[in-house]
Amino acid sequence: MTPPPDRAGRIAILGTVGVPGRYGGFETLATQLADAAAARGLAHRLTIWCSAPQTPAPRPATYLGARLRYLPLSANGAQSVPFDVLSLWQAARSGHDAALLLGVSGALALPLIRARFPMRIIAHPDGIEWQRPKWGRLARTILRRSEAMAARHADVVIADNPAIAAHIRDSYGRDPVEIAYGHEHALSTPPAPIDDLALPPAYALALARAEPENNLATILAAFADRPPPLPLVVLANWQATAHGRALRSRYAPHTGIRLIEAEYDPARLRAIRARATLYLHGHSAGGTNPALVEMMGTGRPIAAWDCAFNRATTENAAAYFDSAESLRALLPALTDPAEAPTMAAKLQAIARRRYRWDDVTQAYFRLLGL
Repeated sequence: MTPPPDRAGRIAILGTVGVPGRYGGFETLATQLADAAAARGLAHRLTIWCSAPQTPAPRPATYLGARLRYLPLSANGAQSVPFDVLSLWQAARSGHDAALLLGVSGALALPLIRARFPMRIIAHPDGIEWQRPKWGRLARTILRRSEAMAARHADVVIADNPAIAAHIRDSYGRDPVEIAYGHEHALSTPPAPIDDLALPPAYALALARAEPENNLATILAAFADRPPPLPLVVLANWQATAHGRALRSRYAPHTGIRLIEAEYDPARLRAIRARATLYLHGHSAGGTNPALVEMMGTGRPIAAWDCAFNRATTENAAAYFDSAESLRALLPALTDPAEAPTMAAKLQAIARRRYRWDDVTQAYFRLLGL
């Protein structure tokens, strides 16, 4: 895709909680784009829309030279629709030349935006969002319609996973641009002390938001129903969702299971990952998941939920499960010193070859004209 001729225009990044990333993959992506733009001396051309309720005070006005604008809405859940619509409108009205829309909750407004403003729109669906079990019938209908609007009205559609790209082609006859994520940031910060967590010296690790589609219930059941070969440590935003609170109440008393509140400090996360013997990835929606890519780069054996997204991300080099029983059956091989290192080395090699932030940011900058 040829970038617009005016390379001095302003770029809007929309749809995230904010930067630096403290929530999920889109926030990490926005942070990496701002970091890379700052390294080029171009961050002043970026405006990043953020959620005021989800950003701790004091809220900064800039990040590495990029301007931050805050809306009094959550960027997630039901409020993501007005959050995205309002940020799209503000970006277009304030004369931004291009907008990167991360998630398509507000894409219902794209026909109006395109009719009134010349702003170039690059849309990045968050996997197949409407298929996530947490949404009710009305929300699924809105999200499915939003996905269709993004596919039809955006100048460019981005897919972060071959399975997502196939879905967009098959559903809408549109060829997306495939851009995944990088992994190096998870290894770039020296580990910080984590003695306060009192973690065991080695463990299986899971990192996820406490949502049904991330299958934490399955992972926890695999370790709770019978003695596992090693302890389990799970980091999640347990208190943020009813699903998380219910899981914590049920499984926190189990010996050998440690439920830790979500950690966003890169140095502490580095230390937590470094002590893990293996990684368990329960995500079943969302395309290429950044947490999976990051753990591939650490050189650990991985068991991932058996779905097309995870198989594409790992090139079928991981182990796969779809139940507590199938996960338990994988644990002996994943902890076998004769087998596990081979898998770990294959996954690390894939991460180093496919998931590099230099490649990712360059691809976005070409599309955005930065």
